[in-house]
Amino acid sequence: MDLDWSALWLSLKVAGWATAINLVLGVGFGALLARRRFPGRELLDTVFTLPMVLPPTVLGYYLLVLIGSNGPLGRWLESSFGINLVFTWQAAVIAAAVASFPLVFKPARAAFEDVDGQLEQAASTLGVSELALFFRVTLPLAWRGILAGLLLAFARAMGEFGATIMVAG
Repeated sequence: MDLDWSALWLSLKVAGWATAINLVLGVGFGALLARRRFPGRELLDTVFTLPMVLPPTVLGYYLLVLIGSNGPLGRWLESSFGINLVFTWQAAVIAAAVASFPLVFKPARAAFEDVDGQLEQAASTLGVSELALFFRVTLPLAWRGILAGLLLAFARAMGEFGATIMVAG
């Protein structure tokens, strides 16, 4: 019996790319919202959490409206670069990344909020730059929460169907 592994490889590729995107965006926005106070912060948190509570087909519809050929982002990509995302594996990556984003963002934000500020303050008094402080002190202290979120997001991206079927066919 000959098995066709292409569906599994496509699922792994889509979930891997979606998780990589969420590593950058989820951790970045999690750190930003955990560390900075600004107007609209809680509204942004609510918007970032919406993909977790919206039904997958509704999420897919909104993505289709956004990246479809008549949507604002889709029209811009088509006119500027000749790129049409709908019904491609890249659209599946976008759908999986959006659907699983809250599963990285929320644990990352909680992990950054749990980092002891006195350790960061001690490092900054020793002359460590803000970027070095983040990568040498804050991130190593928050890695467990971030890893947990990434594993959840990968599993969610692997099983994502509703939004993906809307934008990637």
